Amino acid sequence: MIHFFLLQNRQGQTRIAKWYSPFEHAEKKKLQAEVYRTLIQRPSKYTNFVEFRNYSVIYRRYKGVFFIICCDPSDNEMAMLEMIHLFVDTLNDYFVEVCELDLVFNFYKVFALLDEFILGGELQESSKRVILDRMALIGDFEKKSK
Repeated sequence: MIHFFLLQNRQGQTRIAKWYSPFEHAEKKKLQAEVYRTLIQRPSKYTNFVEFRNYSVIYRRYKGVFFIICCDPSDNEMAMLEMIHLFVDTLNDYFVEVCELDLVFNFYKVFALLDEFILGGELQESSKRVILDRMALIGDFEKKSK
């Protein structure tokens, strides 16, 4: 099970945080800071898997943004890494060459895309085409409501 999904920049600012397990607000802030400190100190030649507390942290850096998944140690780490790659690939197709500003100014779309992708801490949909079709449908509903 995925416990949380974070997008953090190189300065440690959390751009997107989606929590699938209950944590207190203070604990969430502490986890974000600890995860950032752990990842920023790791040399790039190391693997993208980190044992963190009682969890496994899987991360990947794209264009200065860390995409981080925290899951159970029993989960398949390679599948989680591939999930990150699929999410970034879907973001790239949706926003056409996504950048950090897209994540900041269109955070509600990123959350909607993440909700189409992961539900309740488990992978819901693994087809990029299906996710993008659903996002287009949501966009059509938004246009009709205006």
